[in-house]
Amino acid sequence: MLKKVNLRDAVNQVEKLYVYDKIGKLNGHTLSVVNVENRTLDFHVHEDSDELFYVIEGCFHLETQEGLIKLEEGELIIVPKGTVHRPVVKTLTKFLMIELEGTLNKENSGDSYEE
Repeated sequence: MLKKVNLRDAVNQVEKLYVYDKIGKLNGHTLSVVNVENRTLDFHVHEDSDELFYVIEGCFHLETQEGLIKLEEGELIIVPKGTVHRPVVKTLTKFLMIELEGTLNKENSGDSYEE
């Protein structure tokens, strides 16, 4: 069944920080929206899949071994599998995340991770 999703509406319906609301699936990948604020995760790596961050609202830095990359509203970045990285989020930022189903967990998404 076809389902139209407005990303801004979907992320605005998420009432708590760090709760990943699954809005769709695509070829074994999960599409989730999440609100994040004042969070810097530990460096981590996804060995089995790339990961996509799309900034719906706000801005953040993605830190890799090469340094910081700033992403602003409307921008996205694909982190290739095997890349050591961590998001650095200071102010409220609303994301669309796309990753291989089962990739996110408390170890790589923060202690407050909820599905």
